[in-house]
Amino acid sequence: MEASHDLLRLIGGRVGAQRAALGLSLEATAARSGVSRAMVSRIERGEVHASAVVLDRLCAGLGISLSTLFAREAVAALPLRRHAEQPVWHDPATGYARREVAPAGTGSPVRIVEIAFPAGAEITFDRNPRRVIDQHLWLLEGELEVKAAGAVHRLAAGDCLHMHVADGNSFRNVGGRPARYAVILAVEPLP
Repeated sequence: MEASHDLLRLIGGRVGAQRAALGLSLEATAARSGVSRAMVSRIERGEVHASAVVLDRLCAGLGISLSTLFAREAVAALPLRRHAEQPVWHDPATGYARREVAPAGTGSPVRIVEIAFPAGAEITFDRNPRRVIDQHLWLLEGELEVKAAGAVHRLAAGDCLHMHVADGNSFRNVGGRPARYAVILAVEPLP
C-alpha cells in the first residue's frame, strides 16, 4: 500500500513541476486538459488515484506522455532494471496494470511499458495533436481490438501494431482471458 501512495506522490509532484515549468495556473491547466481544476489539484496533492483516461488528458494538456509521468528518477543511469524494481501502476477504472520496464536515466528516447489488460476491459484515449509519440504495441498474450487512425485492428498473440498517440486510440480485450502486451514508444521532447 505504501508503494501505491509513493507513486501517487510521484505523479502529483511530476504534474505540479510540469505545470510550474510551463507557467500554468490550475485554471489554465484545466482548460488545456479538460480535467477539472479540483481534480488537477487533488492529483498534485497525491489525494486521488485518477484513471488512465484522466491522467492521459492531463498529460496531453501538459505536453508530456504517461510514461514521462510514471518514470522514476534514476540517481545514476544503470543499464539494468530488475523486475522487482519496475514501478507498477493500476488503473482504478479498468483494472489494467502498467509496468515501466525500461531502465530510467539512460538518456534513451525509447520507453518500454508492459500492460496487463483484464478480460472484457476497454479504454479510449482522446485524440490530441499536440503530442507526437510514435509507438508499437506488441501483443504477447490474449486478443485485442485496437482502433487507431480510423481503422480497427484485431490482434492475436505475436502481432505488432504501429500507431501514433496523437490520433487517439481505443483498446478492447475481446478474449476471455487477460491480455498482456508491450508498448515500445519514442518519448517526445518536452515543449
